[in-house]
Amino acid sequence: MNTHSITFVGGGNMARSLIAGLVRQGTPAASLHVAEPVAELRDALRADFGVSTYASAAEAAAQGGVWVLAVKPQVMSQVCGDLTDLARQHSPLVVSIAAGITSAQLQQWLGGHAAVVRAMPNTPALLGAGVTGLFATSAVSAEQRAQADQVLATAGRTVWIEDEAKMDAVTAVSGSGPAYVFLLAEAMEAAARAQGLPADAAHTLVVQTLLGASRMLDESGEAPAELRRRVTSPNGTTQAAIESFQGDAFEAIVARAIEAATARGKALSAAND
Repeated sequence: MNTHSITFVGGGNMARSLIAGLVRQGTPAASLHVAEPVAELRDALRADFGVSTYASAAEAAAQGGVWVLAVKPQVMSQVCGDLTDLARQHSPLVVSIAAGITSAQLQQWLGGHAAVVRAMPNTPALLGAGVTGLFATSAVSAEQRAQADQVLATAGRTVWIEDEAKMDAVTAVSGSGPAYVFLLAEAMEAAARAQGLPADAAHTLVVQTLLGASRMLDESGEAPAELRRRVTSPNGTTQAAIESFQGDAFEAIVARAIEAATARGKALSAAND
């Protein structure tokens, strides 16, 4: 086993995006291994990136010192059970990108023989524009933290969280967050059409507005409240819209949504115990 080789257990969209990022940044394809039960996905990964692929998780995991567990949460226990003996022999770094699975659960299922990093990427990672929250257990060394960061940074920015209990909030804010933006875009497009704008114009106006506003948030270095203040002229059209939002308790609606998503994440974690 090469401690610097990386095994992906699961070859779906998120794994594929991370593999693409690693290869793009110069990681040799020979050091990347993927376990994927679907033959068509194995063939595509091998053809597109030159990585080694396997039908068996254990066979793939035997090749790498870093395991990226990219399977559905409902099968994670079974997958880890198949890797327990290997974990006992090699004490790998295990990076899980499954929502709602705690580090304690992963360590238990792997027999207590792995250094575990829990990661929560989001779907813009598929474009290399995501953000990932990361939590490391005390068994993870500084070098291993750097390894985990290197893998997830190929999908966008990374944020380390020191209290694992806050990972459910990470999931609620950024993991689920793209859906909130899509819902806003959906509502804005519908409202634009209701005002008589053609559908194609409404779509372009909404998408580019959200894209431009996001870039301003990212590149200006200013707080959201300050950017909002600058675009809101007294007694202008923007002020009318903002007052309508706030009259319907917009901030409270968002807060309740984040609370609901966080609570659901905690419940899912408890259900996996």
